[in-house]
Amino acid sequence: MAGSEQSNLWDNVIKQTKEAQEKGSDPLLWSVQVSSILSSAGVSLPSIELANVLVSYMCWENNVPILWKFLENAMVYNMVPSMVVLALLSSRVIPSRRFQPAAYRLYMELLKRHAFSLRSQINGPNYQMVMQSIDAILDLSQIFGLQTSEAGTVVVGFIFSSLWQLVDASLDDEGLLEHDNPEKKSRWVRKSQEMDIDGLHNRYEKGNEHYEKLQNQNTVIAIELIAQFLDNKLTSKILNLAKQNMPTHWEAFLEQLQLLAVNSSALKNSKVTSSEVLLQLASDICIGSTKSKLPSRLVQKCHEIRDSSLGLCHGTGRSTIWLPLDLVLEDALTLTRVVNATSLIEVLTGLIKILRAINCVTWHDTFLYLWIAALRLVQRERNPIDSPMPHLYSRLCILLSITTLVVAGLIEEDESAKVDETDHTCAYQWKKQKVTGKSRQDLVSSLQMLGNFIGLLAPPRSAVSAANRAAAKAMFFISGTSVESSYLDGISMNENSADYLGNMRHLIVEACIARNLLDTSAYFWPGYVKGCINEIPCNIPSQMPCWSSLMQGASLTPLLAKALLSAPASSLTELEKIFEIAVNGSDYEKISAATILCGASLTQGWNIQEHTAHFIIRLLSPPPPTDHSGSGSHLRGHAPLLNALMSGISSVDCIKIFSLLGMVPQLACSLMAICEIFGSCVSSGSCSHTTENETSAHTVFSNGFTLFLKLWRFDRCFGGRPTDIPTVGSNLTPDYLLLLQNSYLTSSGNVHQDHNKRRLTAVASSLSEHPISIDSFPNLKSWYMQHIACIASTLSGLAQGTSVHRHVDELFNFMFKEQDQGRESLDCNTSGSCSPSREADEYTYLSKLPAWDILAAVQHVVDAALTACANGRLSPRKLAMGLKILVDFLPASLGTIVSYLSAEITRGVWKPASMNGTDWPSPDANLSSVREKIKTIVSATAVHVPSGASGGSCQATLPLTLAALVSLTITYKTDRDSQRYLDLPAQVLASAAASCPWPCMPIVYSLWSQKAKRWSGFFVFSASRTVFLQNHKALVQLLRSCFTATLGLHSDPLSCNGGIGALLGHGIASDAHDKVSPVAPGILYIHVYPHLSDVFFLNKEIVSLLIHCVRDITSSGFPMEECKRMKMVMNVRIQGQYQMASSLTRVKLVASLAASLVWSSGGLGLVQSLFEEFLPSWFVSDHSSKQEGESNAVAWLKGYVVSYFASLCGAFVWGVDSSSWGSKRRRKILGTHMEFLANALQGQIKLGCDEITWRAYVLGFISLMVICMPTWILEVDVHVMKIISKKLSDWNERELALELLGIRGHDFMGAAAEIIIESQP
Repeated sequence: MAGSEQSNLWDNVIKQTKEAQEKGSDPLLWSVQVSSILSSAGVSLPSIELANVLVSYMCWENNVPILWKFLENAMVYNMVPSMVVLALLSSRVIPSRRFQPAAYRLYMELLKRHAFSLRSQINGPNYQMVMQSIDAILDLSQIFGLQTSEAGTVVVGFIFSSLWQLVDASLDDEGLLEHDNPEKKSRWVRKSQEMDIDGLHNRYEKGNEHYEKLQNQNTVIAIELIAQFLDNKLTSKILNLAKQNMPTHWEAFLEQLQLLAVNSSALKNSKVTSSEVLLQLASDICIGSTKSKLPSRLVQKCHEIRDSSLGLCHGTGRSTIWLPLDLVLEDALTLTRVVNATSLIEVLTGLIKILRAINCVTWHDTFLYLWIAALRLVQRERNPIDSPMPHLYSRLCILLSITTLVVAGLIEEDESAKVDETDHTCAYQWKKQKVTGKSRQDLVSSLQMLGNFIGLLAPPRSAVSAANRAAAKAMFFISGTSVESSYLDGISMNENSADYLGNMRHLIVEACIARNLLDTSAYFWPGYVKGCINEIPCNIPSQMPCWSSLMQGASLTPLLAKALLSAPASSLTELEKIFEIAVNGSDYEKISAATILCGASLTQGWNIQEHTAHFIIRLLSPPPPTDHSGSGSHLRGHAPLLNALMSGISSVDCIKIFSLLGMVPQLACSLMAICEIFGSCVSSGSCSHTTENETSAHTVFSNGFTLFLKLWRFDRCFGGRPTDIPTVGSNLTPDYLLLLQNSYLTSSGNVHQDHNKRRLTAVASSLSEHPISIDSFPNLKSWYMQHIACIASTLSGLAQGTSVHRHVDELFNFMFKEQDQGRESLDCNTSGSCSPSREADEYTYLSKLPAWDILAAVQHVVDAALTACANGRLSPRKLAMGLKILVDFLPASLGTIVSYLSAEITRGVWKPASMNGTDWPSPDANLSSVREKIKTIVSATAVHVPSGASGGSCQATLPLTLAALVSLTITYKTDRDSQRYLDLPAQVLASAAASCPWPCMPIVYSLWSQKAKRWSGFFVFSASRTVFLQNHKALVQLLRSCFTATLGLHSDPLSCNGGIGALLGHGIASDAHDKVSPVAPGILYIHVYPHLSDVFFLNKEIVSLLIHCVRDITSSGFPMEECKRMKMVMNVRIQGQYQMASSLTRVKLVASLAASLVWSSGGLGLVQSLFEEFLPSWFVSDHSSKQEGESNAVAWLKGYVVSYFASLCGAFVWGVDSSSWGSKRRRKILGTHMEFLANALQGQIKLGCDEITWRAYVLGFISLMVICMPTWILEVDVHVMKIISKKLSDWNERELALELLGIRGHDFMGAAAEIIIESQP
């Protein structure tokens, strides 16, 4: 429409209105006439322009009652958008309300009639345009800082601004508004002198009683209208959105409202509301989100059923919700999982936050069951089988050090938490139970209750003495008897002593006191100790070498050093003293102090264990002295000290302690520097020869290099697992370890770090102030690249005349100098001739070579020797002895030998070796016995042993490279000195044998059983894993046994009660005859899955078992004996509730088991496959459809349990917040899954599952995100969430839709407002 035509149109409308005004026409007739004019001009209704014209015409030259009637009629008959009219009026009427009190009264009447009926307005044809017009009129985007002008968002701003205008107007009318304060100056009301009143004051005379009365009435009506806005169901929900998403503005508004409620005189005259009511209504909006209902009643019931007595049956007690915790703790100590890059403290902290959020438990229960899980871990090692890799000290470390540090971190976080009204990390019952600062009191109550679990508190034999000392300390304290630590150190280690009766709770309490979590008032807890000691027992020696002697100035004599080596330091002060001696003492004192630090203080000093590990790392990286000059490294002068430290921490248990504390990156960084320096030493340096008082460079290098290889999953390079790194551990490499070390340096200034990260940052900073790259260690990098190349492809020939060629020749002569056939082999492989100086002393020559140069030649030497053996020119016995000669000369070469042989095993290009006892060692002496024992172990888990694994009389063979590796290892003694080197090939040997065909692993362990009979039980158990690695069906049966045992459906009497005890049993224990006792299925699976070459099939199998368990649970009913015990037999309704609660509790239990298995087996990679591939295909296929005869309840329960399972899987790898490393991958993976849900809900994807199952999954998954993981929602695409919320609204799940949208803030505020309005009746 042209501009002139449009102007004529509105002139006609004004003309018609004037005529009707003059004639006093009926408003309805006027409406018909104006509508006719607009219709003939092609103007659609409602018309924004008409609203502007009418309001502009009326204000203020034609402010007469009949025009207000015309305007209202236009609003009633939808000729104008009501909200636009109200916005236009508010911008004109409120500033002029003192001079136009009647207009103000009429405006409030229109507001009352139309502001609470919004549904018809958002469904209008020009909805978007109307909202844009309102935004322009009131300038809402500018005032409230709205990032979007989305229509629904404007609705929220309109309601909020309308209410705020009334509040400010009322304050101004009563003289309570502060115009001169810029921070409190009203956006809506101006001082009278600031207004251009255009002569309106002539119509108002001060003292006019009618006007004053009308004004006073208007103030009362405005306040009553304010109360109506706060009380109305529709507007209160919209205001709640404003409160959630515009917190700063809401606080300012609330301050004004409180000022009005407290000081208003007009409010006292109201018969409708009062000050108390007004404040209560405002308070109800502030807590309105916590009163929201969960989606459907059925979903609500599922989320609420946790640990009520109704759900307790078949092993599904209160502790079963912590099943993932038990699995993670046991998995952390798996023999195949030596090290982790991530500290167990961080893993446990994240897991506890997840389980607290999912299960909505108190701090009391959290701490109690954390202690119980850690105690169960220790108890599973009470009667362990004898093995080359004991883990008892590691288990005690988890209980008394790691768990205590986890608790300390959680309490610190809880006590430092601030209440933030904008925080959406908790909702519903979880928000109610999150009481900041109560955690420390709950720790006390949990430890007091822990005393009731007597069976778990019995200390293992190695901890009896420490437990007795802890109990005695409390008894002395209660009696008021002052004793020195020397007396406590002298307490008898007799575990049968009845004087003190110490238990594990005494050690736990002492650990908490040492970390300031408790005070000595714990000694007075009822039943904590049995009696008191009024005098020092005479049988305790008063004078004996101990830590107190050192603190009193005693010299570090051999006798005192021996005593301190076996007794842990009790305080940080004592540790600092011994550390000072290690830094500044004499040469003897330095080595003695280093040895002491690596002794009992590291393995049993649980109260200060993290400090001990830190001091050891600092000693491994001593700073250069101030007077150091020259090109040589200052580390050379510390060779004896460094060697003593590395030898002292070489055991698996010690390495595990560093791993649990998260110090592997820092330890590896120290070892890299040592290896780089000492591996480069030549004869000119003092570190290159060995004298009585000196340590050779080769020795230091070998100890450091072997220890370093144990830290970065040396064996994992040969498994070829296609999955991503597991959550609880990672496939470590030197580069990754340095990356972690550097990450602590870059975050050193982060004040928001938790206690654990601050500690690790301090350790990292003590090593270096600047990031370190692998390029800083050129020799190490060169070896590592050679190592990777060896894995990738076969060796290439050596160029003749190079230094490496000569080193290879000399090494070969040194190893096989009596074998002329071997030399021929070398000639063939290197295309050169033998060394021209055959008579030279190879040992002298090699001793002068740097270790790195020797390692560069080792692969070629081993390749030549293996080729000679394969061609019959070198006997297997000479091959094994030659390799041992090389390893004895340079123990570090064992790593390269293992690297080469393991890589060749995976290639499978070598002919098999006949283990006949002539050429190669024979396993026949006990192979059949090993096979029978394997069958017994496997059968005990209800797994059918495949026929190929049950026996056979065929000749035992191994791949040549595997035969060479095992032959080399069995040439060693099984003493402690040899074991520190054997730990390295032992891990690789297990991985390599597991990847070979049956029965390679039984053969390998049969040979080792002959070598070390005391370890035969351990070897048999290790060999039993092959059954599951070689047979897919057996592995699926093992998984099924895990589920049936957990549910108590196993036929084994030991598993009939179900729960965690049936799943994990007593660990790997020995019986009275030192044989392996029946092993629980969970323990066996934990030791099997690390060797799986492919884990992606596990999603299908685990979900299938999960669904099968749902059918078993629902079909098995519930035990009547439980009802009888609870006196419920006669109450049919309660029986039904009990059955429902029991079923839900049990399906949650198996869902948590399923999620834990997926997480531990494949980590992030498997969970990503679950969300992006498996779940979409499962819902699309008919595998998830309802079976014939299956009830709707079962179909619903299937969907819900899959949603619970999926939520847990996601939470385990991503965390519930953004603090974990996995959260960085959450946005992409979760976004893909949510897009699938949105597309399926829109009908763009055809589903094969039952509609009930699908709906249960969607409702369960979304509600769990809203309740437990709201941070996830912040990362999902806005458009996707709107689609899902719209479908939820269509399903009559509007409350869930609102919570879903409300969490996202401004992005979803408009959509949430529209859902609220759509729900208006």
